[in-house]
Amino acid sequence: MRAEGIADVVRGKRVFTTQADGTAPRPEDLVERDLTAPAPNRLWVADLTYVRTWAGFVYVSFVFDVPSRFIVG
Repeated sequence: MRAEGIADVVRGKRVFTTQADGTAPRPEDLVERDLTAPAPNRLWVADLTYVRTWAGFVYVSFVFDVPSRFIVG
């Protein structure tokens, strides 16, 4: 699209909700980026994000069971 000079439609201004502090300590990576598990209910990962709605932003959190890829919470 960029090569053809085509751009998507942008409505409203872009909102940045997080400003990272490069000097702040980071939590340890407890699974060392190894996202495999021998059986269900052995490794869960979580994601926290926000979704724009007509009324504003809504924060949504999901907990995934890694081997089955099911949302458990």
